[in-house]
Amino acid sequence: MTIREALRSAAERLGLHHVSDSRLAAELLVAHCLSVEREYLYAHDERVLRDEEIQALENALSDRISGVPLQYIVGRQEFYGRYFRVTPDVLIPRPETEYIVEAVLEIQNAADQNSHPRILDVGTGSGCIAVTLALEISEAEVFGSDISERALQVARTNASWLGASVALVCMDVMDAVESEFEFIVSNPPYVRRGDMHWLQREVREYEPHLALFSPDDELEMYRRLVAEAERLLSPGSYLVMEIGIGMDERVLGLFDARWEKLPVRTDLQGIPRTVIARKR
Repeated sequence: MTIREALRSAAERLGLHHVSDSRLAAELLVAHCLSVEREYLYAHDERVLRDEEIQALENALSDRISGVPLQYIVGRQEFYGRYFRVTPDVLIPRPETEYIVEAVLEIQNAADQNSHPRILDVGTGSGCIAVTLALEISEAEVFGSDISERALQVARTNASWLGASVALVCMDVMDAVESEFEFIVSNPPYVRRGDMHWLQREVREYEPHLALFSPDDELEMYRRLVAEAERLLSPGSYLVMEIGIGMDERVLGLFDARWEKLPVRTDLQGIPRTVIARKR
C-alpha cells in the first residue's frame, strides 16, 4: 500500500463513519503513523508503507472511528501558533481559550513595558495558557496550578518542550497561594453535569470530567475565583476568565463595587467568551 492509497482508503473509511473533516483527519493520522509532517505525504505519495506502519494506521483509524479525539491519537494540538502535547489527562486546547492570552497581552502592552507581571493560571491543564504567556511576555513570572497531578505532568512536558519558565504546583484553585499577582487567568470547569448529553461524544466520553464539569453549578468555580482573586490580586490588577455560552451576565454579576468590569471579549461569531475585571 502506497501513501496515496493509504490516504484515499483512510479518508473513505472515516467518511463512511461520519467522522468530521475526514480528509484532513486521514492526512493527520497517516502522517502520525509514519512520523512525518503532512507535507511529506504528497511529496512522497508513491512510498510503500511498511507492515508496522499499516498496522499502526489501522489502530489509529479504529480509535478515531470509535470516537477517540484526533488530538489524543496524534498526541498534540496547536494553540496560539505552537503545538502542545495533549493526553486524556487534559482538556484539548481550543481556539476560544486564546482570547484569554490576547486579553492579557493587550493589557500588558498598554501598560509599562518595563514591568515584570506575576501571572497565575488556575486549572492550567496542558499548560497552554501559562506556557504561551511565559513565552509571549518574556519578563513575566508565570505560575500554573491544577488539582490533577497527571495534568501537571503534561504541563511540565510542554513547558520543557517549548522552553518556557513556568512554576507548576498541585492545589485546588488558589488555596495554597499567598503572593500577590498582576494577572490571574483561568478556563475553569463550568459545564453542568445535567447538560452532559448536549456535549459531543468525543468530549463527553474522552475528555477529563474533572476539567469539564462544575462540582455544583456552573457558577461555583467563578465564585471561588472571584473571592480568591480579591485576596491575591494587587490593586489595579486583572482577573481574566473564559466563560460558557450565555454565562456573561451571570458571571459579571459576581463582581461587586470593588471591581471594574471591562468589556467582555467575543469570538468571531459575536459570542461572549472572556470576562475581564480589574481590581480597584
